[in-house]
Amino acid sequence: MQKIVIAVTGASGSIYARLLLDKLVLMKDQWQTLACVMTDNARTVWQTELGNDSYNNYSGIRFYDKKDFNAPFASGSGQFNTMIIVPCSVGTMGRIATGISNDLITRAADVILKERRKLICVVRETPYNLVHIRNMETITLAGGIICPATPSFYSRPTTVEEVAATVVDRILDLAGLTVKTYRWGLE
Repeated sequence: MQKIVIAVTGASGSIYARLLLDKLVLMKDQWQTLACVMTDNARTVWQTELGNDSYNNYSGIRFYDKKDFNAPFASGSGQFNTMIIVPCSVGTMGRIATGISNDLITRAADVILKERRKLICVVRETPYNLVHIRNMETITLAGGIICPATPSFYSRPTTVEEVAATVVDRILDLAGLTVKTYRWGLE
């Protein structure tokens, strides 16, 4: 059973975080522990983009303050094996790539990488500049996975939520969870 931490930063793309949390709650049989940490900007962007503060309504998910270095995933001994940063701002990505652990998100990412566990950064930015690309390379070389929030259209999504779900389902695949979704060549 997985121990998963979700980090939500202030990049645009709150719909990805909401859909991921919604799906993970329904997949409770596939994880042991689910934790979440959000930045202040993430809460503001969520309210702006989604028009609510429904991040307060998740039961079964333990939320941590971004400065709570006593959180179990701030240490390798907490044995969290997957961290998903969704959406991942390029600022957060840059701090991770350069080893700056100035909050719980960047500290947890550093722990996940040093323990050789799974870090998935769902970068939500466009276009990328060379600094972004080099930070992506650094994280990839350190063992992380860069998963740009780029939707697919094979399944012919018709709503914004269906488009966003193509990214969320890919994140769940990368995390090693079983998800029923469109599979190329199988449907």
